[in-house]
Amino acid sequence: HSGEKPFRCARCPYASAHLDNLKRHQRVHTGEKPYKCPLCPYACGNLANLKRHGRIHSGDKPFRCSLCNYSCNQSMNLKRHMLRHTGEKPFACAQCGRSFSRSSNLTQHQLLHTGERPFRCVDCGKAFAKGAVLLSHRRIHTGEKPFVCTQCGRAFRERPALLHHQR
Repeated sequence: HSGEKPFRCARCPYASAHLDNLKRHQRVHTGEKPYKCPLCPYACGNLANLKRHGRIHSGDKPFRCSLCNYSCNQSMNLKRHMLRHTGEKPFACAQCGRSFSRSSNLTQHQLLHTGERPFRCVDCGKAFAKGAVLLSHRRIHTGEKPFVCTQCGRAFRERPALLHHQR
């Protein structure tokens, strides 16, 4: 309860109060995805994300905005949505003053100032500023194409490519 986070990632600014959380986080850098969806090609680094993903298949959207008709399948999406109503951006960059509604966006933004690229591909060594970009990049090596068109069955490595295809 002291707020102390003694377990620090050697590759990025992440820190945690619990060693298990750090071990789970390190999968972001390695690309390891031991949890697999039985209904689609989705795989992830922790069980909570797999359970959350399951709501996509069930269509369950238990989180509802009290100010509009928005509903979603993840509590964090509702919290992020609520910032649209308030306009609050409490996390400001000390270097340029840009503000963010999420601390993780500020942390990511700060990499622009340092030029740091802490997420490295284990297959080819290419480095990235964003973990999500590394995960997408790794699909080049694995051949994974998790975004499938429901109309024709064509598969894509990235969601924007699927959306472009569906237009």
